[in-house]
Amino acid sequence: MANFQALFLDIDGTILQPDDTMQESTKTAVKLMKEKGLEIFLATGRPLHEIADIGEILKINSFIGYNGALAIYDGQDIVKSPMDPNLVDLYIKIAAEKNNELVLYTSSHNLLSNPDSEVTKQFCKKFHLRSNKQYTEDEKANILGITVMNLNEEDIHLYEGFPEIHLSQVNIEGFRHSYDVISDQVNKGMAISTVLKRLNIDAKNAIAFGDGMNDKEMLSVVGEGFAMGNAHEKLFAYAKHTTTSVSDSGIYNGLKTLGLIEE
Repeated sequence: MANFQALFLDIDGTILQPDDTMQESTKTAVKLMKEKGLEIFLATGRPLHEIADIGEILKINSFIGYNGALAIYDGQDIVKSPMDPNLVDLYIKIAAEKNNELVLYTSSHNLLSNPDSEVTKQFCKKFHLRSNKQYTEDEKANILGITVMNLNEEDIHLYEGFPEIHLSQVNIEGFRHSYDVISDQVNKGMAISTVLKRLNIDAKNAIAFGDGMNDKEMLSVVGEGFAMGNAHEKLFAYAKHTTTSVSDSGIYNGLKTLGLIEE
């Protein structure tokens, strides 16, 4: 059996079910991997200041957030890659012209381009964004990630017309009008590669589970990448394995196929 040393887990649609609950099998799987000595990271597009409760439940204190712009291992920053302030300016301008809303994430709070919008309120409620403020220009150098909301498909190209930038659709029912801004140079996969190098772990000994297109780089860089059964249809091409859905013990069953969980 391979010498597995690291496990990277997406949150929404991978750890958390559509109703935001976590299956007992998921908690058990994480506990068993910790007992086996694997380094475990939560790897999410979410801001890290909003997921501390999930880390506490699973007793995980290493994180990759903002789709790879910030990685923390046992309290130490390993990766920190803010977005280009000029790009932030351009996105604010495009969003205003096209009636899109933005959530811009910093390391300590979320900035909303339009806090009073119903779409923004629904998004913040769904993703438990609590530390929210109105965006102001003096924050543009602090932005680690952006989600564009209320976006029509025909306007996606307006946000992708910059070098090494693409949008990734949020894979949650009712929020597919929302897209994370992903850089080819700053994503979950790049952050994981940096983390593995720092921890001296070979990529072939790393495992990852995800369900959204913002997970494609993550699943591609590890030795054992799992797409959840409920994953975005285009994600399966990037995964070595497919497991069951988030509501059907997906993480537990995936680890079982690797021989890491025995019954």
